[in-house]
Amino acid sequence: MQETKTPVRVVIAEDEAIVRLDLKEILLSAGYDVVGETGRGDDAVRLAEQTRPDLAILDVKMPGMSGIQAAREITKDARVAVMVLTAFSQRELIEEARDAGVAAYLVKPFRRDELLGAVDQVLASCRQEWAIEAEIESFGAEGNAAEDKIATRRVVEEAKVALIEHSGMTEAEAFSFIQRTAMRTRARMREVARQVLDGSLSP
Repeated sequence: MQETKTPVRVVIAEDEAIVRLDLKEILLSAGYDVVGETGRGDDAVRLAEQTRPDLAILDVKMPGMSGIQAAREITKDARVAVMVLTAFSQRELIEEARDAGVAAYLVKPFRRDELLGAVDQVLASCRQEWAIEAEIESFGAEGNAAEDKIATRRVVEEAKVALIEHSGMTEAEAFSFIQRTAMRTRARMREVARQVLDGSLSP
């Protein structure tokens, strides 16, 4: 029997009703579960607390609270992937958004494939980051926790590239192989990644 995956839960906050409707329709048609929608930043924070989504898509400029302020509140105590929508691309805004826990941004207007591609990428990168953080919490850091995370991320990225090139895996499959092997062998992902790179481990 095939295992059914739980749909990714999404909260949308966008003050333009037509854009919000487009977002919802695209996400629903792609199999996502839209668990809340609003046109206000402060309501987005409340909805995220109530519904515990996997992903929040927030417009930058909204009444009540900006998308960046809302992102900061939403990611403060919960692991939620956050993507912001903006009508313009500004370097300062992107840096501020990153500091607030935003994983990616998408410039409006966007096409369906752009939105879905960005959502896939945001979820994959956040899940990888959380898995590395959880591993460091579980095993303890090798020295400084922030440096350990950066070092682990770097070698895992290199191993993913090797698996994609030599085994024809997708990025998600490559990371899943590293993570599952680490769990099965009770090793760190960094150790598994090094084995992939030195050729002693392959799928």
